[in-house]
Amino acid sequence: MMRNKLTPIIATLGLSIAIAGNAQAEYPEKDIRLIIPYGPGGATDIIFRLISKEAEEHLGESVVPVNMAGAGATLGSRNVKDADPDGYTLLGSHDTIALSKLAGTVDYSYDAFEPITLLTQTINLPVAHANHPVKSAEEIADYVSENPGEVRFSMIPSSTDHFFWVQFFEAAGIDMADVRLVGYPDTGEQVSALLAEEIDFAMFNLPSAGAFFEDGSFTPLGVAHPERLDSLPDVATLREQGIEMDHSTSRGLFAPKGTPQEILDTLADAYGKALEDDEVRGRIENDFGSVVRYLPGEEYQAFLEENEAALTAAAEDIDFQN
Repeated sequence: MMRNKLTPIIATLGLSIAIAGNAQAEYPEKDIRLIIPYGPGGATDIIFRLISKEAEEHLGESVVPVNMAGAGATLGSRNVKDADPDGYTLLGSHDTIALSKLAGTVDYSYDAFEPITLLTQTINLPVAHANHPVKSAEEIADYVSENPGEVRFSMIPSSTDHFFWVQFFEAAGIDMADVRLVGYPDTGEQVSALLAEEIDFAMFNLPSAGAFFEDGSFTPLGVAHPERLDSLPDVATLREQGIEMDHSTSRGLFAPKGTPQEILDTLADAYGKALEDDEVRGRIENDFGSVVRYLPGEEYQAFLEENEAALTAAAEDIDFQN
């Protein structure tokens, strides 16, 4: 009798496990929201949209980019941090996650998320509007010394360009007391400000400023990379101009803490396959001045730990409030 009573229970348990396994194996079953913590048109927005469109082919469901700018890129990261860990809300971001904590904007960093995979590293450039008298990065220091307290550099507070300029000033021998850092909520507004000549300089890259280089609206002043970019062969590196500095933005995918490993692996695999597409790689490397760097799982975790340690060391003398 006991055996007969247990048989239906065991059968029910087996069926429940099978159903749960099938449900997990079928991920994703609906659209995935990809939160981009910046406005449309910037490098982060453009690159994630490009790769995600190809990743959809391997996931079998749509990846829907959602621009959620605000609060120094922390509005979007908080939204994902607090979302259900079911794989249907993701964050596409970069070094700003660690920088926001260093700046005291938030009390969390990379460890508040499950890292999925590093995707790209984008080379950054100091840029001026076309009518500006400065035509190369090595001329910026002299221009500042001739106009102390009047030269305006744009940045998003606590983001990568804020960090870029502080490093640039140190490498170029510029006293921060002699410059004006002007804050903007996102890249799109910085582009508008430079077009209107409201600022002197901004840090951009090919995804956010390539079209303006082509039509002559903006002048790229240098390349923060050991080698020149193929798409800007006549623009010297900062190192060629005597400024010992390299700088890139490392973009990757994150999920809420507690997201099952199987889901993380499915996403990493789909995005890895997207990066194998020749057209996607070509646009990343040639149009966007970036390099493909696919590091999933534990490799990405190790990269983030090294990245945060380096940023923490470099930020010791930075006053993010000014």
